[in-house]
Amino acid sequence: MAKYDVAAYVWPAYTGNEPRARLFWEEGIGEWQTVKNSSPKSNGYVWNRKPLWGYVNEADPYVMSMQIDAATDHGVNVFIYDWYWYDNRPFLENCLNDGFLKAPNCNKMKFYIMWANHDANYLWDIRNSDSLKETVWNGSVDRVQFETIGKRWITQYFTKENYYKINGKPVVSIYDMKNFIGGLGGVEEAAQAMTWLKEEAKKAGLEGIHFQFIRWNEKGQNITGVDGKTIATTPELIEKMGFDSLTHYQFVHFVNVTRDYCDIVGDVTKEWDLIQEAYNIPYYPHVSIGWDNNPRFKSFKDRIIENNTPENFEKALREAKRFANENKVSLITLNSWNEWTETSYLQPDNLYGYGYLEAVKRVFSEDR
Repeated sequence: MAKYDVAAYVWPAYTGNEPRARLFWEEGIGEWQTVKNSSPKSNGYVWNRKPLWGYVNEADPYVMSMQIDAATDHGVNVFIYDWYWYDNRPFLENCLNDGFLKAPNCNKMKFYIMWANHDANYLWDIRNSDSLKETVWNGSVDRVQFETIGKRWITQYFTKENYYKINGKPVVSIYDMKNFIGGLGGVEEAAQAMTWLKEEAKKAGLEGIHFQFIRWNEKGQNITGVDGKTIATTPELIEKMGFDSLTHYQFVHFVNVTRDYCDIVGDVTKEWDLIQEAYNIPYYPHVSIGWDNNPRFKSFKDRIIENNTPENFEKALREAKRFANENKVSLITLNSWNEWTETSYLQPDNLYGYGYLEAVKRVFSEDR
């Protein structure tokens, strides 16, 4: 049995099986289109990462079977799927439903969902990402829609044998707190909706729900080029709403990333300690691999993490392992399995090969 659960976020856009995705990626291969067609910027900057596994369809169960083997062989034993609901129906859900869950070896690893309930704009469409900021779909939902979503989660996911649970409760993360609270009508109403879902889960034979809060920074700064928005949050708000734990999604959400990776990690570990002091619920340490979202834009964006080599990533993993040991938590979250257009992925590439995965294996293999 693993001493640590190493969980990597999955961005489910590397498939052509979602018809509405053609609004952003007309070639029909999902965001692989952006990766494949990345071109030099006017200042000469070149982003030329390429996947060693090719531009595979991650809604294909046999593709995902290979990826599950690669993940578990290197110590990643949980996938956290970004999960979307836009315009009264799911979006990009087939990567999880048709790929991962139909893979013949899917029970080899656990999974849970992070509700990526941010608004969708033209960030995903390189033709328009530099100029068009209009909202394509709203990420907030009202109580009626939330109940539809909650029942879908329970029947399709939470009751699966390999759904990830903490203390017997299926885990679900909430990404955008502003949209969550705003759509449901306020803090009290959001807390009531959470209570409703817990009771529905019990009716289905589960122990309840473990709600996980995705923390941004406390200053509430908008971060250009990041999917979604941030708001100021407080431990009192999270406690009032009944969240059970918290983690992060990306370094760029809470530290200055335009510098050396090792300097960033120093500030990240300070953030972990501040959270540990401020919150009465567990914090699960988070490690991001990098940040550079230039593939999504025609113009150059200078917010780039430097020197994020597999060796330096390994140092960050060891810090996360130290924090987990000292604070007696077993879950560590990673960004990510496949965020190629943000340059934060574990999958092997033409630059480092399997380097990032091998770093995970070196840090956690002795504990398995």
